[in-house]
Parts: sequence; C-alpha cells; structure tokens
Amino acid sequence: MRKRINLNFILVVAISIIVTVCLTTIVSYRLFQNEVYSDLCSFAELIDDLDLLEQMKERGFVKPEDELRISWISGDGSVSYDSYTKGMELDNHRDRPEVKQAVQKGEGFCIRKSQTMEKNIFFYAKKMDDGTVIRIAKEAGSIWSVYRNTLPFTVLIAILAFLISVGTARHLTKVFVRPIEQMAADMNHLGEVTTYKELMPLIERISSQHKEALRNAKARQEFTANVSHELKTPLTSISGYSELIANGMASKKEGRHFAEEIHKNAQRLLALIDDILQLSELDSPLEHKISFDTVDVYELCKDCMDMLKPVADKHGISLSLKGTPLLIHANRELIQELLYNLCDNAIRYNQKGGHVWVTVTNQLIIQDDGIGISQKYQKRVFERFFRVDKSRSKKTGGTGLGLAIVKHIVEVHKASISLDSDVGIGTTICVDFLSCI
Repeated sequence: MRKRINLNFILVVAISIIVTVCLTTIVSYRLFQNEVYSDLCSFAELIDDLDLLEQMKERGFVKPEDELRISWISGDGSVSYDSYTKGMELDNHRDRPEVKQAVQKGEGFCIRKSQTMEKNIFFYAKKMDDGTVIRIAKEAGSIWSVYRNTLPFTVLIAILAFLISVGTARHLTKVFVRPIEQMAADMNHLGEVTTYKELMPLIERISSQHKEALRNAKARQEFTANVSHELKTPLTSISGYSELIANGMASKKEGRHFAEEIHKNAQRLLALIDDILQLSELDSPLEHKISFDTVDVYELCKDCMDMLKPVADKHGISLSLKGTPLLIHANRELIQELLYNLCDNAIRYNQKGGHVWVTVTNQLIIQDDGIGISQKYQKRVFERFFRVDKSRSKKTGGTGLGLAIVKHIVEVHKASISLDSDVGIGTTICVDFLSCI
C-alpha cells in the first residue's frame, strides 16, 4: 500500500511540474510579446515626435543594434522608405494586416513570417497625421526558442523539485499510512493512534464504527442463540408428545392432553416466527418499502381495546380509554402492532383486578398498576428476548420480542418512547409522535 501511495504522490508531483513548466513558458512568451509591443510602440512615437523619417529617407538608415526594421508606407500602400532594402522596390503593403489595422484604428500589431526576411517578425504600425503609416519590425523568437533558452535552468529546477517531492512523498506516505496500519493491526486501541490532528475525526469515526460493528455482531450472535433456544423448547415438546402418541404409549385421555400441548407449542412457534419476520422487516424498512398514511391513533386505540377486552376480562383487568383524536403520518399496521403489544403487555403483567389506562393527547400514554419493573431492568426491557420474569412470560405465552418490535416501530416512525416503572406500583409507557404529526 505504501509503495502505491508513494508512486501516486510522485506521479501527481511530476505532472504538476510538467504543467507548471509549460504554463510558465507560455506566460513568459506572452510577457515577452507584450514587452516587444511596448518597445516598438515607444520607438514609433519617438520617431514621430522627432520627425526622423525625412532625415532617414534623405541620409539612409544604418540598422540599429537591436535590429529594428523601419518602413514608411504611403496612403496608397506603397513603401517610400525601408531601412533594410536600400532602394529595392517592395510590394504594395496596403493589405498587410498591421497596416490595415493602423489605417482603420490608428495602430496595428501582428506576428507573422516576413516575405523578405523569411523569419517570424513582430510588426507594429502607426498611422501618422498626414495619413502615412510608420511600421517598425523586429525578429520574433518562437515560443520554442524561448523554451530552448530557458531549458537548462528549467531542467535543473524540475530535477530539484522532483527530488524534493520524492522525499516529501515518502515522508507524507509514512505519516498517513502509519496510523492506518496501526488501526489494521489493533482495532481495539484506536484511541492510542498518533497522527495529524486533521485525521483524528476520521480515526474517531472508524473507531466508533468498529465498536458499533462489534456490538451488532454480538447482538446478532445473542439473537441467533436466543432464537435457537426459543425454537428448541417448543420443538422438543412437540417431538416428545408426538413420539408418545405415535408409539401408542398414551391413553386416550393422555393423547388428548398431548395433542393440546402440541397445538399450544405449535402456536407458540408460529407466534415466534411471525415476530422474527416482523423484526427482520423493521430492521430494513427501505428494502420492504413500508408505506405511510394519515392515521388516527385514538381510533386505533379503540379498536385495539375492543380486540383485547376478552383477554382483559379473562384476567380480571379493566380497560379505560380517554383523550382526543391524534392524526399522524404513519403505517397503520405497524401502529396497530405497537398498540397491541403495549396494551397486551400491560394486561399480561398485571394483577387480577388491576387496571390499564390508555390516554391519547399529543402523546400516547399507557399506564397500568401491575407488578412493575425493577430499576436495573428498565433499560433492557426493549432488548430482544429479554424477560424480567421468564416463568411468567412463558406462562402468559409471550415470545420475548413484543417490546423489541415496539422499539423498532418507534424508530421507523422517528418517534420516541420512554418508560417509568416502580415494582408493585405499576408501569407507564409514553410514546411521543411529535415528528409524525
């Protein structure tokens, strides 16, 4: 990994150096052009101010050291004077780009190959007051010539920059990769990793995700073990009773009893499987495309209490509902499941002659005067398969998943749930649907 990152660093630096050299050369050439243009413009103004053209024409003109070429062009485009030709007749210059620009705009500038000098030339032309045009030309080195002139220095600088970048790349690679290697070696001590402070949020995030993954793995392991145990118990009973019946070892009366036990355990299995499937759907709501609609919590509470009244009457529990309509954006079936599980729990874990009160305002409050839950168990009641009283749970037919399903339904709807309980006094559960209104 280090080698790959190091090579990537070096490649990026090398490309940056090449691009920088090219851009620098282009910019330098542009600056050189502008400088030449400025010099030619200044020289043309000097000639105009000193009225040197007539003197040049009369006396001849010796080429200056900077090899400037001066031409005087009449209004019809004919060349009346040229410092390089010395009397040689030249073609009409009326169609030359720089001359046309000067005639139209007062001055013109271009770079092109001269027909007489066979070289790339800077041309600057200026229109005089009398309508004639003075043109000054200077040999133009190409961008490649500029590049060739600066090549030794450019190569030297590029080599030094490359060597520095290689060293820097190796150092940065070591600094960046070391904490990653430390994390890979020991994920349990990420807090001890030393690196740039800018990388600490990443380290902390990875650490948090690692701990969360461990918790999830442990939870899945516990869930698998619990499911296996919960399935094994009724299956063992079914297998034992059915074997006795199949072998003719049960009397008619016992056979009926065994059949009832088989039926009861089969129902327990079906209820457990249904709860597991529902939890699976709630764990991945996006995959199962849970639909939402406008739901009246108060009306659903009425339906739920009508459904549970026979169970409540059987246990000698009285049910009470009060409140006002509460419209929320939710999944009707899931809210029905939530209400059923909470009310059913309040009935199952109550005492004979007890009460269950359901209140609907801007919240859902379910209160009972049952056996209550110890303080040390209150944070765990929403865990899968957690039972405060295992013997009572099995007696009442609970799967141990009811409150876990409730918690997931609350999370799917981005609502909140709270529990308050005292042993021997009762339990109050509050569901806040504020985010769903």
